[in-house]
Amino acid sequence: MVDIRDVVDAARRLEGVAVRTPLIENAELNERAGARVLLKPECLQRTGSFKIRGAFNLMSRLSPEDAERGVVAWSSGNHAQGVAAAGRMLGIHAAIVMPADAPRAKLENTRALGGEVITYDRYTGDREAIAREIASERGAVLVPSYDHADIIAGQGTVGLEIAEQSIEIGIEPDRVLICCGGGGLTAGSAIALRDRFPDVSIHTVEPGGFDDTARSLAAGRRLENDASVQSICDALLAHTPGAMTFPINQKLTGPGVVVSEEDVRDAMRFAFLHLKLVLEPGGAVALAAVLADKINEDKEVVVAVISGGNVDEALFAEIQAEPN
Repeated sequence: MVDIRDVVDAARRLEGVAVRTPLIENAELNERAGARVLLKPECLQRTGSFKIRGAFNLMSRLSPEDAERGVVAWSSGNHAQGVAAAGRMLGIHAAIVMPADAPRAKLENTRALGGEVITYDRYTGDREAIAREIASERGAVLVPSYDHADIIAGQGTVGLEIAEQSIEIGIEPDRVLICCGGGGLTAGSAIALRDRFPDVSIHTVEPGGFDDTARSLAAGRRLENDASVQSICDALLAHTPGAMTFPINQKLTGPGVVVSEEDVRDAMRFAFLHLKLVLEPGGAVALAAVLADKINEDKEVVVAVISGGNVDEALFAEIQAEPN
């Protein structure tokens, strides 16, 4: 599977490519949370989310022959931009299957990065099946959004940086909260964090209605979401936990945390007002869990990963205009 050596190797490959995003602290957040909280703002990452880490790690390992044939991915937008950006840097053609109703900013940014966007109806189509068919026709390489060892290792560099930065400032996190869709970011980060801090408690955070990982962890097996449910957290709308990611998260993480849409909106307003950060809904769920006091156990030092900031202007303005 994936171990700490894979994550460390991914970090070497990503030097000069991925931004080493900081750990930031805010007095207002600490007071409201009743704990010392540090945030890992991957909204400041290249392409606005952590996804470049896994995409570049996988694509940089392709043979010249595979690279020449190009890659195909499927994504609601953040992975799409990561794949397109990696393709531009590596000279690899990238085609990405995206929902027609994905945030406009994500569609436009993917195209601007050189990605070939192929849209589908998320409520009637199967994006993975479409991508696999295209890849088969073209002889292209698939770049999954989470269920691949190189993707997991690349995303794990977020956790590796958290561990290294915590050691640099002389702290040991008690709890780490990580936004979760398919579970790749959590799985990779948990491997790195547990290597450095064996006793740290790690929790996935998901929006209500798309809490498949939380329910699966509680049940001890992979469960699915209701296909009719919708959410503003477009980056986290995985159907079920990954076949590769779930066993890792089952072994290394604690109970999953679930937040409401109102919690997410509150977190987005808090981040803009107090942190001067623009967050997308899916990227805000870990901060939302902190602000909504979803971790009931004693907590001293909490790290929350902000996974992305790619939000449409209209939705962001609507949420900011709402009363606190």
